[in-house]
Parts: sequence; C-alpha cells; structure tokens
Amino acid sequence: MSDQIAIDGIVLLDKPFGLSSNAALQRVKRAYRAQKAGHTGSLDPLASGMLPICLGEATKLSSVLLDAHKKYRFTVKLGVRTTTGDLEGEVAERCAVPSLDLLAVNDVLAKFVGRRQQVPPMHSALKHRGKPLYELARRGVEIERTGRTIEITALEIENLGPDSIKLRIRCSKGTYVRSLAEDIAEALGTCGHVSELRRLGVDPFMDEPMVELDQLEATADGDRAELAAWLMPPDRAVADWPHVELTAELAARLLNGQSVSLASSRTPPGAVRVYGPERGFLGLGDVDAEQNLKSRRLIAAPTWLVRLSASG
Repeated sequence: MSDQIAIDGIVLLDKPFGLSSNAALQRVKRAYRAQKAGHTGSLDPLASGMLPICLGEATKLSSVLLDAHKKYRFTVKLGVRTTTGDLEGEVAERCAVPSLDLLAVNDVLAKFVGRRQQVPPMHSALKHRGKPLYELARRGVEIERTGRTIEITALEIENLGPDSIKLRIRCSKGTYVRSLAEDIAEALGTCGHVSELRRLGVDPFMDEPMVELDQLEATADGDRAELAAWLMPPDRAVADWPHVELTAELAARLLNGQSVSLASSRTPPGAVRVYGPERGFLGLGDVDAEQNLKSRRLIAAPTWLVRLSASG
C-alpha cells in the first residue's frame, strides 16, 4: 500500500467471534496503515477476546507474548461430545449428565490444577510434515500426537447449571481448552464440548481494556489521535522485566553488536529491557555473571544514536 506509514506499538484487540486471527490482523494493519504487523499466537475463529497485535518494531517482541500465560472464560456444555471439541464439529456422542454438586465439581477441578501432560487435539494448527493437523482431521486422517507439559494455575467456577459449567482458567501457552473441557466432562462421568470461549488476558495485559475491530475501523478514516490512543509502546510487552539504562556511548556500542560492561550497576544476571538516554527503548538484552550486557533483540535505533554510532 502506497499510504503505509512507520508506526510501532501494540494494540489489544477484542477479536470478534467467527473471525480468524490472521483476518483480524490484516484489518488492524490496514486501519493503522502499518508497514509491518504480527499477532502473538492464534485465537480460534470460534473464540473471542484479547489478541495482542504488534505493529512495526513491536513485532520483534511478539515471541515474548507468544510464551505468556493466558486467561480464558469458557463454558463446557455437558452431555454432548462433538468431533472438534467445540461448536464447529458434528455431534459424535450423547451422554447422560449426572446431578452436579458444587463441592464435588470443585474437587474434580482441583485435580486439573498444576502441571500435567496434554495431548493436542487433531483439530489444531500444529503441523505434521508441513500440514496443519486440522486439515488432516477434516480428511479423516488421525495422527499419533505426543503429549506436552502444560500448567494450569487457576481453574474456577463462575456458574454451575444442570448441564453446563462456566469456568475461568489461567494457564500456560500450549493449553488446549477444548481438550481440557472434554477431560473435565469425562471426570464428571459424562461427555462434553466447549460452547463458548473468550480470552480475557495475556500476560502482562491481564484484564486490560481492549478495542473492538469495528471501533478501530470506524476511527481509521477520521480522528487519527483517537486511533493512536489504543496504541501502546513496544516495551509494555516486557514491563515486568528488570531494566538497564545506558549512556549514549554505551547504547551506540550495543547497537553496533558489541557487549558493554555494567560493572557499576550491579544488575542481576538474566534477561533485561534496555534503554538509552531519556528512556529511549532499545530492545532486549542479557546480563551475564560478569556484568556484561549483550543484545538479545534490538529495535530500530533512534536517528541520533545512529549518527553517534557512525561518527564513533
């Protein structure tokens, strides 16, 4: 697009039900006229909720959010198992639903909290020999999958009905809520599927305000200042990381690929966010035990630092 502009930041999109993550990404990119955009992990078309969209230099930090813990609200419809584990599939089995007691259901849910192995469902975006598993599943092909370690840190009841349970969950990346819903139903002595799924947050953006796609697009041709108000700076993705601040000379060295000494700062070893003068965000780095800072992922340098680097 000829009217693309250089714009950097993160938008917390409230992805609507029925839209793929990539389709939502492209519409946000057009609304901001951004040159580059990426999301931080797909959200199923039949799910709604938080989809952080990274624009410009913020795309270099998308992997950080991809690894983040997530929070969801979901409803398990009991008594019916579907071929996909959600509303998209056909009915595969009908089961009797036992009487549900709140204390007994909480006891069952408690067994799912913590680290556990989960086998990814066939209807997922994981690939086998370059093909997404859901494509193979639609052709009736079943592939053996290896279990993966996931972690559930919270699983709470919001509402308990005679044949459904509305839950909130906080979990690690790679957790398939559809598979979890089927396992919960089985543990309750019946079968089930996910009838509603909404992502409430992605670390470090838990329970933060989101913008709807229609609102962004309605603003795109009007008040650009209102559009910019939904754009967060790239370093919000790592706001909980420790940080270091460099002088102009040290920042220029780091941007040139050199390590710099932080001997006087006594920074704990590990991953850090890095700033230049006047809190200009430079990207991510790693501090070793000898207090040497090496770059991990840098964003485009401010022009004054580029000039300083070239003159040095």
